[in-house]
Amino acid sequence: MDHLQPEFKDEIRKIVGDGNLKDGEALSSIDHGVTPENLGARAVVFPRTTEEVASVVKCCLTNGVPLVTHGGRTGLVGGAISEPGELVLSTARLNRILSVSPVERVAVVEAGVTLQALQTAAAEHRLETGIDLPSRGSATIGGMASTNAGGIAAFRYGVMRHRILGLEAVLADGSIYSDLTRVVKNAAGYDLKHLFVGAEGTLGIITRLVVKLEPLPLATATVLFGLPSVDAALEAVRRGLDARHGQLRAAEAIWNAYFRLTTGHHRWSATDFDPDHPVNLLISLGGADEDELQTELGRIYEGLIEDHPDASAVIASSVAQEADLWRLREDTDLIYRKHPGAPSYDVSVPLSEVETYVARSVAGLKTLDAAFAPYVFGHLADGNLHIVLNAAGTEVSGSKARAVEEVLYRDIAAIGGSFSAEHGIGLKRVGSLSAVSDAVKLALMHRIKDTLDAATLLNPGKVVRTGAFAACSDAVAADPI
Repeated sequence: MDHLQPEFKDEIRKIVGDGNLKDGEALSSIDHGVTPENLGARAVVFPRTTEEVASVVKCCLTNGVPLVTHGGRTGLVGGAISEPGELVLSTARLNRILSVSPVERVAVVEAGVTLQALQTAAAEHRLETGIDLPSRGSATIGGMASTNAGGIAAFRYGVMRHRILGLEAVLADGSIYSDLTRVVKNAAGYDLKHLFVGAEGTLGIITRLVVKLEPLPLATATVLFGLPSVDAALEAVRRGLDARHGQLRAAEAIWNAYFRLTTGHHRWSATDFDPDHPVNLLISLGGADEDELQTELGRIYEGLIEDHPDASAVIASSVAQEADLWRLREDTDLIYRKHPGAPSYDVSVPLSEVETYVARSVAGLKTLDAAFAPYVFGHLADGNLHIVLNAAGTEVSGSKARAVEEVLYRDIAAIGGSFSAEHGIGLKRVGSLSAVSDAVKLALMHRIKDTLDAATLLNPGKVVRTGAFAACSDAVAADPI
């Protein structure tokens, strides 16, 4: 049961058309994404325009029905979870690329456009989005903005907050905030778009966005290094940043446990590459000439082995080999097939602290459970680490989960890092946000939420808890992915 009154659903159907409100058995055709709880509301509306979104919001406000906005349902912290009595608003039909300007290097898109669709459209003009994610085929631009997504290129081009020049959003009262600015320089008062970027749909529903694009390199080259330490990997990153030919496009670290898992599954090996290195590093360069890029990667390796003679390297010599190397980093589903619901964590650590942080965290986890040998991987050039326990979610009790967070988050603010790098807060991390954040920051967040959404209409219970949600516990199921 969806607990929504038939009269309310009739009003919604008048706004969007009979076939664009799905409930009951019709929901079986909808992919719930990372968790079935995303469709807990048992009713999903599919508006086609910003005006239809605004009308749906007004109808929900009048009838006291909370709204949970869905993009590609790829989020990992429960930000899209819905309950009976709520209505899910999907941006799937807001999927038009309105313009791509090669002169301005700017795209104007609706919120439901997938990252891959925009990447394809931009590539026709020798441009790229400046952000990339493994879930590119499902993740939507609106959802990525709402969660302030990061990805592999953040060290060079920034996160979504830096990619968005302007946006349009529907507020909780049904009014439309529209600032589709297409220029970088804009000092006309408060830059209000940043209220919605990273707010996870709790302050407004993003419907259109202006995205800054970057020149697409003519060629790329990729190398996998096997290295003795994080410091050696950071040295490789520095050499990549200082490359004489090309620009560093990615620097992805894979610690040994995760490397063993993916190489074993994909039966990957290479001559003279030692599979037992503590840290492995994927580096990608982009530039005008592939031969020059390959030579540059060889030069970086030659410099590394002067200081680290036991280092290994495999330079991809084809597009297929490049894809094989990237699969070793991106096939995270392997973890969750082996450990269903494995608890995962997403932190940012200053580069100078990465080696100490990982060593301290792994040792701390083993004091909780000698069997813990977490999978660690991430975006080394910006210090974003993903830590996934080698345990099913059902094996980690609430008290043990809190102890794990204590180990991983204990000193992270003090060293200048963040307990949530790119996955957001959602439902799962609300308690953690309260525990580690500055009190004034939390108070300001509550004041902003109360001002823009006093009725707690939009994505209730997520990011900040107000009203009936304020007393809720932080006991949320472990990440399903």
